[in-house]
Amino acid sequence: MRLALYVTCLIDLMRPSVGFASLRLLEAAGCEVVVPEGQTCCGQPAWSAGNRGLAADLAKKAIAELENYDYVVIPSGSCTDQIRNVYPQLFADDALWGPRARALAERVHELTSFLVDVLHFSAPPAEFQGSVTYHDSCKGLRALGIKPQPRELLLQVRGLSLQEMPDCEECCGFGGAFSVKFGDISTQIVDRKCESIASVGADAVVGGDLGCLLNIEGRLRRRGDHHTRVLHIAEVLAGGGEN
Repeated sequence: MRLALYVTCLIDLMRPSVGFASLRLLEAAGCEVVVPEGQTCCGQPAWSAGNRGLAADLAKKAIAELENYDYVVIPSGSCTDQIRNVYPQLFADDALWGPRARALAERVHELTSFLVDVLHFSAPPAEFQGSVTYHDSCKGLRALGIKPQPRELLLQVRGLSLQEMPDCEECCGFGGAFSVKFGDISTQIVDRKCESIASVGADAVVGGDLGCLLNIEGRLRRRGDHHTRVLHIAEVLAGGGEN
């Protein structure tokens, strides 16, 4: 099985450790993993901002680079949703790019969904001595149906205790440009998330979208919480989040 690991812009620029952890996980599951060197943005920010032309250009570039792999795996619900659900919509009336977009979409998976639903992967090579709570990102949960998969994997990590926070499915307030355009509202939303995290007293908050995690971590630190760790699930599953 030969697959492409689509790293995402945020991971590449802000926390490359997530990309390396994803690579280790997929290789441990027996996959031949390629990281396409020419990959860039999936176009989600442009699409969300209403720039359809730029979103289409970026989508065509991604399709051309990714369509020849057995699968494409992405450690991000947001980017996965863009390729799986938006690309076919973007090219719905395009006789050339529409079929290519739909064919690619069928082979694109978010990381934890791929490990559980496609590979039926178990016993990740990890240990974490402590408790974690899981944040469900909006795109992963509502657009892709990702809910049990990350929890199933976390519960197999040696030493890890999973504690569910109240309102774990509630938005963190990031929403890409939303947090910039509506900063006051975003802050109120992420404050609620931080209070939910604090209420369970976990050692770390874990999630599958780095945008959410950066937003949560930034607010936790500004609120004076300098001890709760904020980790991508790939880091925990691959052993990079151990204490």
